Amino acid sequence: MTISTFINLPVRDLATSAEFFRSLGFTGERPAPDGTSMMLPLNETTQLILHIASAFAGYTGVAVTDTGTSREVIVGLAASSREQVDEMVDRAVAAGGTTLGPGQDSGPLYMRGFRDLDGHQWSFLHLAG
Repeated sequence: MTISTFINLPVRDLATSAEFFRSLGFTGERPAPDGTSMMLPLNETTQLILHIASAFAGYTGVAVTDTGTSREVIVGLAASSREQVDEMVDRAVAAGGTTLGPGQDSGPLYMRGFRDLDGHQWSFLHLAG
């Protein structure tokens, strides 16, 4: 059985956030007919769904988290190499994201993170096998 993953995040500006993720190489977006959401495939089984804040609050039934003072989630994505980890985070920072510092090397695990334009925390990681 294949299980697909859908990462849903609230954003301030749908077009700007979509452009940020396109700069990371996530293309092929599908906007919702009502213009409140957009889906971007991250790979064959994982989709990123960006929602304007009011639409996200409507789905969850609660206020959107203030990413300046708290974290609702850390999204971690696997990379094929340490070099790809650095490349993806560097691309995120070049597109306006904020780095979380140098990579963390814990033996077989290498990880590096950033915050996107809306303050959501992401990390790319490579696990040597």
